[in-house]
Amino acid sequence: MTAILSNLQATREAIERAAKAAHRNVTEVRLLAVSKTFPAEAVRAAYLAGQTAFGENYLQEALDKMAALRDLPLEWHFIGPIQSNKTRPIAENFAWVHGVDRLKIAERLSEQRPPHLPPLNICLQVNVSGEESKSGVAEDAVEQLAQAVVRLPRLKLRGLMSIPAPATDETAQRLPFARMRAIFANLNALGMGLDTLSMGMSHDYPAAIQEGATIVRVGTAIFGARNYGEPT
Repeated sequence: MTAILSNLQATREAIERAAKAAHRNVTEVRLLAVSKTFPAEAVRAAYLAGQTAFGENYLQEALDKMAALRDLPLEWHFIGPIQSNKTRPIAENFAWVHGVDRLKIAERLSEQRPPHLPPLNICLQVNVSGEESKSGVAEDAVEQLAQAVVRLPRLKLRGLMSIPAPATDETAQRLPFARMRAIFANLNALGMGLDTLSMGMSHDYPAAIQEGATIVRVGTAIFGARNYGEPT
């Protein structure tokens, strides 16, 4: 697992360079290690290298890892679309959810969040590129959804998340991230007090940092190429 250590170090250095280029303090940018499809041993190796926040897309796989790693003080983030029948275990086991795009899902998460746990941190997923194949609320519906979610108990609306269409150069990559920053600013102008822009992945997180990302979701650059077989 020494590759994970060196990859994490390289990723942190790249984040620092991107923050410096954007005239931002590197402490404003959190690294979320996306560990989906990788075993618990890989997560443990990343933890030993100083990483504590991990993102998962597949619920049962994530729950299995949590059980295997319960001895570690890890912060778990659920990323991506959520089916109604999976809201309870997500509400019970995760600290963050980055993929809320429907009020029904937010309401279920609110109802099912155990009272002994802190409020569940929520990012609304915005389909900023308007792709039919992508999850996410449309740009013109973000404000209405945010106004509803911010009033739900047991949830804390922290900000926005996006997965833009891929682009090959940084100028093109920055355009949807800049739109996300504008949506974010508009919501805060309404008094919502948001503090999180979850955007940028292994191929485009430097561009996201240039446009104000506060969480970058990096998997391949840390853990290596994925084998998308049947998730456990």
